[in-house]
Amino acid sequence: MKLNQVTVGCLDYDTSVQFYQTLGLVQIVDAPPRYARFETDNGETFSIHKEDQVHEPSGMIYFETDTLDADVAALEAKGIAFDTQPTNQSWGWREARLRDPAGNALCLFYGGDNRRFPPWRISNSNQGKGNEK
Repeated sequence: MKLNQVTVGCLDYDTSVQFYQTLGLVQIVDAPPRYARFETDNGETFSIHKEDQVHEPSGMIYFETDTLDADVAALEAKGIAFDTQPTNQSWGWREARLRDPAGNALCLFYGGDNRRFPPWRISNSNQGKGNEK
């Protein structure tokens, strides 16, 4: 299987579109007031869908960047508030956390090789063929 995209709920379409554009995602579908799709530099897609209410999210959405500290500083200069500043984590990532306008939890991070190949990675016969666990 390949992850195709992630869709999260939003309460205010225009505010959420502006937020994700400010993060640097490129909008590729505009169907106001209910749906928008964005694309990352690598071609992955991310969508928002208008809901009457957004329940407390149970997951977190991760966006990787090679220039985390500079990106956080640039986003803060544009008015984006972060819950945590870039911080080195024990699992080898550097992370900064924030919430989108609907309260969805986001993590901007730099993981490098530790994202797919952490020291504790499970070895299997299909390693390197897209079947990693």
